[in-house]
Amino acid sequence: MVAVSVAFNISGGHVNPAVTFGALLGGRISLIRAVFYWAAQILGAIVATALLRITTGGMRPLGFSLASGVSEWHALLLEIIMTFGLMYTFYATALDPKRGYLGTIAPLAVGFIVGANILSGAPFDGAGMNPARVFGVALVGWRWSHHWLYWVGPFIGAGLAGLIYEFLLIQPETAPHTHQPLAPEDY
Repeated sequence: MVAVSVAFNISGGHVNPAVTFGALLGGRISLIRAVFYWAAQILGAIVATALLRITTGGMRPLGFSLASGVSEWHALLLEIIMTFGLMYTFYATALDPKRGYLGTIAPLAVGFIVGANILSGAPFDGAGMNPARVFGVALVGWRWSHHWLYWVGPFIGAGLAGLIYEFLLIQPETAPHTHQPLAPEDY
């Protein structure tokens, strides 16, 4: 919630490459802007994880892993579902042009969905949802097990949510109707 709040006036609250991808597919940001956001998000995750390692006396981050009995395909589906919910919430509260007062609670809503996803998904696959966050931990801790699913799942989930919300839920703008004087109807 805090990260989204801090970044809201700068990048629209994009702190997650998957969210940026969903906004890109929905036409809410340009490809050039998305590339810059992705670079900043990945660099930010690397720096944050490196600082964490330094402040903990060099402890190696555990990284993300699958629980016993959880297959890669189940984890992939879980990442798709969790990130779909995250992106849908982001769209509804931060990107939808008809959001009205909901824009003020966007960081709180995003924080709540991330928290709910972590509570429900962390025991199974760590609840990545954010490829940059997973990448920073993998790079600094040098733990790459099942790393691909923490990119593919969130990008699929966010992409689907961005496309569905943008093209099925946001009504296309219609041309404004000019006022026509009422004519008496012929009976």
